[in-house]
Amino acid sequence: MTPILGIIASQNYLRGVSVDYLVIAGGGGGATPLGDAGGGGGAGGMRCTVTGTGGGGALESPLLIQLATNYTVTVGAGGEVTTNGSNSVFGTITSTGGGTGGYDVNNGTNGGSGGGGGGGGGGNSGGSASPSGQGYGGGTGSNSSTYYVGGGGGGGSAAGTNGVSSTGQAGNAGNGVATSISGTSVTYAGGGGGGSSRTGSTGGVAGTGGGGTGSRGTTVAVAGTANTGGGGGGGNGSSVGKVGGSGIVILRYSNAYTITIGAGLTGSTATVGSDKVTTITAGTGNVSWT
Repeated sequence: MTPILGIIASQNYLRGVSVDYLVIAGGGGGATPLGDAGGGGGAGGMRCTVTGTGGGGALESPLLIQLATNYTVTVGAGGEVTTNGSNSVFGTITSTGGGTGGYDVNNGTNGGSGGGGGGGGGGNSGGSASPSGQGYGGGTGSNSSTYYVGGGGGGGSAAGTNGVSSTGQAGNAGNGVATSISGTSVTYAGGGGGGSSRTGSTGGVAGTGGGGTGSRGTTVAVAGTANTGGGGGGGNGSSVGKVGGSGIVILRYSNAYTITIGAGLTGSTATVGSDKVTTITAGTGNVSWT
């Protein structure tokens, strides 16, 4: 006869652990144009089960994790200049890297949030959020005989705005989304502001949640903040665009369980009330629970 405690243990194993998650991909890099002005990078895609998630959709559903089973985690790197960010992964959940900004005659690219369009060649379109539901698209660049301005990169909660060449205002970035999965409210996935070409123009404002501001004349752009998925600011003919911020993976689960963070991952675990919160800031590897 199977002891009662053995039956309970077997049932718990089959039932598994309910894990809330925040999975943020790397932000897209701001563009460096050959001339004119570059678009801001889009924020990394955001998928979350607590408080808020990217793209304005419903909260994601927690994952049911089986004990003593490995689950892959990858923290996506921020995109280099004029490069999309890298995806972040937790088990079956993938968040898509942010799109890079456009430059010269190029459009911004698609991503978790789209990159802003370049401000040359008549102005170019921003990229779209693709797949949808993780962020928003980027704004359009614009040009005139006076100013060339890039579009703002999309963020987790709003699209980037279009550049306005008549006033010299580059596109502002879309803001990010706040979540309290860690026990305190933190905003992630802000887009990067568009760049503007000449003195007297105005660089795009960064999106809240780690985005970087765009360049203005000889004033340099700002990179996305590490572990926020923020997009990098767009550059211009005098100033390079900047890299996107790296992503992050945060996991929250009952403190009755213990996580093992495998080789290749950088992370730590804290207790928050009756839960544990594991924050993974870099790498690729496996996690498991007992």
